[in-house]
Amino acid sequence: MSIAKKLVGQTAAYGLSSIIGRALNYLLVPLYTGVFAPEEYGVVTKLYAIVAFLNIVYTYGMETAFFRFANKPGVDRQALYHKVQTLIITSSLVLTAAFVLYASPIAAALGYTGKEKYIIWLAITMAVDAISAIPFARLRLENKAARFAIIRLTNIFLVIGGNLFFLLFCRQVYEGKYLQELRPLITTIYDPELGVGYIFLVNMVANLLFIPMLWREFSDFKFKLDLKEMWPMLVYAFPILVMGIAGATNEMLSRLMLEDWLPPNFYPGVSNEKALGIFGANYKLAIMMSLMIQAFRYSAEPFFFSQAQEKNSPATFAMVMRWFVIVCALAYLGISANLDIFQYFLGQKAYRTGMEVVPVLLLAYLFNGVYYNLTVWFKLTDRTHYGTYITIFGAIVTVVANFLLIPVLGYMGSAIAAFLCYFTMSVVCYVIGQKYFPVPYPLMAIFGYLGLATGLIWLANVVEIDNFWLGNAYHIGLCLVFLAVVWVVEKPKVRGINA
Repeated sequence: MSIAKKLVGQTAAYGLSSIIGRALNYLLVPLYTGVFAPEEYGVVTKLYAIVAFLNIVYTYGMETAFFRFANKPGVDRQALYHKVQTLIITSSLVLTAAFVLYASPIAAALGYTGKEKYIIWLAITMAVDAISAIPFARLRLENKAARFAIIRLTNIFLVIGGNLFFLLFCRQVYEGKYLQELRPLITTIYDPELGVGYIFLVNMVANLLFIPMLWREFSDFKFKLDLKEMWPMLVYAFPILVMGIAGATNEMLSRLMLEDWLPPNFYPGVSNEKALGIFGANYKLAIMMSLMIQAFRYSAEPFFFSQAQEKNSPATFAMVMRWFVIVCALAYLGISANLDIFQYFLGQKAYRTGMEVVPVLLLAYLFNGVYYNLTVWFKLTDRTHYGTYITIFGAIVTVVANFLLIPVLGYMGSAIAAFLCYFTMSVVCYVIGQKYFPVPYPLMAIFGYLGLATGLIWLANVVEIDNFWLGNAYHIGLCLVFLAVVWVVEKPKVRGINA
């Protein structure tokens, strides 16, 4: 169990910054949905959906390539770090300069004329994210999970603090709700016309502080541009770039196309812009699953590569998948069965009309995590082009499903499209992977636990209890039933491993 304990320990450390930190970041959801109308929040949803695509372009697969090549025998990791970081810095500065120069036409094309500063701030944010990606990857490679977590948590607290300061404290003082003697000072730093722009501004400033926080990793960096020597890494990374763009399509297309593909007046009295804002806010609830997967990915990627040469690696990967599904199925059940509590994260009641999509999106994200586990075979066998093909296939499923389902089911159609995408990608990846790198994944256990969680969610919805406390006790009891089943089924296996 030492291998499993190592992975769990590192995932817990990364999870401190990814899950717990972002859970604190959830405080911003009721703030945003309480301050901004759905139409305004739709701007944030749309621009961050575009940023998700561009973040892939900014790093173009070099983070994964860095892990792969750093684990090859005889490689000078420090020299490799210099070369990869040089590429990322150069390309990031060029891309951001282009966005800054063409901010006005870009803003006009998106329908945000006069809001060029949003484009500039986001471009700077993306550049810093990319430039910090390899230093963060270096921390993961060196198993410095604690330092990684501290820096990530600090960034999250800065984002939370900045948002609370401007959108809560400054706004309320400016409106004369309290501390009126501070209003003259607040008017010099707070502009109510900026509105959702403060979300982008705070994020940019917080990310810029990554540079001094990662100074130890930046201080020993030496500029070494050698495209000829880096060519094998670029060849390895290119399919990952394409895979990343297609993956971003799978995740973000619904948020980009919902506004255009939703028929007018599909929801009576709700504009398409407002519907996008509602869908984007409810997506935030489902992102809790995504955060768990992100924490897992931070530790799993270097772990998978380090285990590649072990003869028992297939059995190890199967065990990791089993417990990954158990933990995610519990989260799927816990959130879906307790939406009557999670609804209070959505400030205005107008946002709560879209909560029906949350369980479907949670399940979609769960299969996204399953797919990530399955991708180990083509990363370890250097067949990353298969990942490109599979992800493009998923993007096609996403586009077609959204096109067909949004006009009929509204934002529920987008949620179902996300599930279909990740489920079909998982199936295809599993089938092909068993040919090149067979892993004895416990399929019966995986679908058994998912079926159990889905059935308990159905019981949570079909049995209506008017009393708030009794209802919540019932829902928590369903989660305990799931844990009891896991205990009964898995305890003998754990004993067998420890024996």
